[in-house]
Amino acid sequence: MSLNSIGLDENKTKQIADDLNQLLANFQIYYQNLRGIHWNIKGKRFFDLHVKFEELYTDANLKVDEIAERILTLGVTPLHTFEDYSKAAKVPVGQNVSQDEKAVQLIVESLTELLKIERHILDKSDDANDEGTNSMMSDFITEQEKTVWMMKAWLGETV
Repeated sequence: MSLNSIGLDENKTKQIADDLNQLLANFQIYYQNLRGIHWNIKGKRFFDLHVKFEELYTDANLKVDEIAERILTLGVTPLHTFEDYSKAAKVPVGQNVSQDEKAVQLIVESLTELLKIERHILDKSDDANDEGTNSMMSDFITEQEKTVWMMKAWLGETV
């Protein structure tokens, strides 16, 4: 087993970085969806949702940077083209979403997909003793589970 400069198995680290690149691609699509619904939301709930969507896209933008920097820390180049993001992403693309319930449902669907990827990475990073990635995924998961709960409550649904 060959260790990299931060003391992690190079083979396992490469696999984790590849999975983080998939997460990065999905987060970029999620981020762009949030920008779109922020810009295009209409209706009686405009003021509340417009602010909430801005809060979410600001947070997503920070997470995109954190993910890319973690990929670099692991010694791999982060994806950085829209073509790469489109190819790797599983998050649904929201086009022309302006209705409040559809916008919130898009967020729930996107976060559900992100959570699947993050849990997969969490398992791998735990196995690799990669505490940096593990901690990041744990923090993301905790925060996003709460957001899903809140969005589903807004929709009148249960988790």
